[in-house]
Formats: sequence, structure tokens, C-alpha cells
Amino acid sequence: MRPNKMAAKFMISTSTIRNYEAKGLIPPAERSANGYRIYTNKHAAYLSCIRAMIPAFGMEVTSEVIRCLQQDKPQDALWIIREKEVALYKEKQKLERLIQDIRIYNIENKSPYAESTFSMNEASELTQASKSAIRYWDEAGYVRADRNPNNRYRQYSGSHLLKIRLIQMLQSSVYSEETVLFKQSISAAKPTDLQAIMKVAENIRSYLDKIIESQMCGISFLHQLIQLTKASRLGGASIIQPYLNGPDN
Repeated sequence: MRPNKMAAKFMISTSTIRNYEAKGLIPPAERSANGYRIYTNKHAAYLSCIRAMIPAFGMEVTSEVIRCLQQDKPQDALWIIREKEVALYKEKQKLERLIQDIRIYNIENKSPYAESTFSMNEASELTQASKSAIRYWDEAGYVRADRNPNNRYRQYSGSHLLKIRLIQMLQSSVYSEETVLFKQSISAAKPTDLQAIMKVAENIRSYLDKIIESQMCGISFLHQLIQLTKASRLGGASIIQPYLNGPDN
């Protein structure tokens, strides 16, 4: 299959396919008698897997997994994926605890924190976010700290800490338009507007539900590619149905 037909099949550009090939993510193209690239069902299988995995795992992890397959290390690829699955589960647990804290604070006006204001060091210890990250989020406008009237040092309320915990939820997420919008929503929500903070948290929960489904899709195509590579080494082959709806990365 010529590059333009393969690109049309996956709704990506020919330059994207050449880029994947240059990075070693798909096998080198075969060449026709006049030197044109020719792509086969094997290339389509790799593209299907890559396109299915990128939305859930990102380009970096997808590339690492594919290279494991090319080095005949499928178990290493599977353990990389399992690590990301576990990480997503832990993020979901953290988010559920955060939502519960927001709900209690909003309904009962009971802060999950003992003190009313906190220094940056205290905010860092309580949220497990680094001071450099908290400072960056302040400067970027995501979590604007109050200022101590006596010394102008940053100080944080309990609701500030809830916002810090909320934006932490996005730090390990695959970059997407949705994560950008979440950050904008966090920035727009005033620390005193707990209902707005809760709405963002619930939207992120829905987003994580979509991500786990996307992970399952990517894992399904990865398993098929593993089976195909095994069959190829044994002299047989099967065809993976192409995944056509991934983003053009």
C-alpha cells in the first residue's frame, strides 16, 4: 500500500507515518522497484496499536512499549502498561478523597485542615506538592495565594489547598484539550467558590472514567499486536482491524 493510501486509512498525514518510521515505531517500509515506500498489513497492525494507545498512554509510553516489542520483550511492554494502569487507579482514589473533603467543607463548612492559614512550607507538606510547583501554579494563576499583610509572604487557606490537590490530579495526565480546559476552570474558580471547585473535580472524575476505557482499548490492540509478532516469528500472520479514530500526533 502506498503512503497516501495508508495515511488516508488511518486519517493521518503521510508525514506522521514517515515520522513514526524514522523513530523506529513501525518497521521500515518496503520499497517498490522504482523506490517508492510500500506499506503492508504488518505496518497497519503497528499503526493500529500506536493510534489506539496514544490517547490513553501518551506518545512517550507508547513509544517505549513499541520498542519493547521490537526488541522481542513483550512482557516488559505489558509491565510498563500495568504500571500506568495502577497509577491511574491511585489517582482515582486520591480524587475520590478530594471530592469527599470538598463536599464536607461545602456542606458542613468544616475544613479538612486544622489551621485556617498556612505558609508555603506547610501547604507543601499537607498536599505533597513541591514548593516550586506551588509557586509556579501561583504565578501561572491556577492557585493564587493570599499575602500576609505584615511580611507579604504567601499564605494559603484550606480551600487553596483543595485547589492545589485538584490541579495535582492533572500533572501525570496525558496532554489534551480537556486537560487544558480543566486547568483553565481551576484557574477561574475562586478559592471560596467550593461549588465551582466541586464541579471541576467531578468533571475530572468523568475524564478519568474515559481514560480507563481508552486504556482498555489500547491494551486490546497491544495484545493483538503481540500475538501478530509472535505469529510472524513462527511463520504465520493475522490481520488487526485498523484503529481509525486516534489523534494526529
